[in-house]
Amino acid sequence: MALAKLGVVVLDCPDPSALAGFYAGVLGGSVEGDGDGDWVDLAVPGGQALAFQKAPGFVAPKWPAPDDSQQFHLDLVVDDLDTAEKGVLELGAKPLDAADRSRSFRVYADPAGHPFCLCAC
Repeated sequence: MALAKLGVVVLDCPDPSALAGFYAGVLGGSVEGDGDGDWVDLAVPGGQALAFQKAPGFVAPKWPAPDDSQQFHLDLVVDDLDTAEKGVLELGAKPLDAADRSRSFRVYADPAGHPFCLCAC
């Protein structure tokens, strides 16, 4: 028996509205703010909700860095890696791993620096 259920995944960032807009462009869904810009929700159709919280003094995770933790990352499943890559780069993502392009995943940073992967189905 579970003690709880996952409500929302929250990403700290310097600009919640901007980062919610980035992920809305990647995942779809609707962005809902709290009015003061400190907390923004992204309702993703058929998926787990994401939230974005303003974090003064935010420092982006480093990847890959053996002496620094990336803390977590999102795996985003896509039908076509090349098409999805083009889209996330246009939205402001930065490639973090330009290694073997024959792999079934590619690693990027969102505009706030959080690592995420595009993963082929």
